[in-house]
Amino acid sequence: MSVRVRRVYEPPEPDDGVRVLVDRLWPRGLSKDAARVDEWPKDLTPSAELRRWYHTGEGSYEEFSRRYEAELAAPEVGELLDGVRELASKEVVTLLTAAKDPERSHASVLARLLQA
Repeated sequence: MSVRVRRVYEPPEPDDGVRVLVDRLWPRGLSKDAARVDEWPKDLTPSAELRRWYHTGEGSYEEFSRRYEAELAAPEVGELLDGVRELASKEVVTLLTAAKDPERSHASVLARLLQA
């Protein structure tokens, strides 16, 4: 299983496989043609409340990860997660985010869960 995380603003690479945008909002200033997104499961993203909490600096990345994993455990989100996991079992999946630090974002939490 191969899941990787990249910024959506980086140019697509031939070995990206299926490109999955994991942000709720479309990245500012980026055309759909330039992004080359194959899938956009908006419901896999953290809730607005969790995003606001994390971005205000109130909590640690570890606590954010724990809360986000709890959100991903909800049954309605589980189907989407399973769909991406199944896709990743067959080919490379690149999770795309506009986050400035993808390694400390929801995309890295999601990648870790998909590879578990």
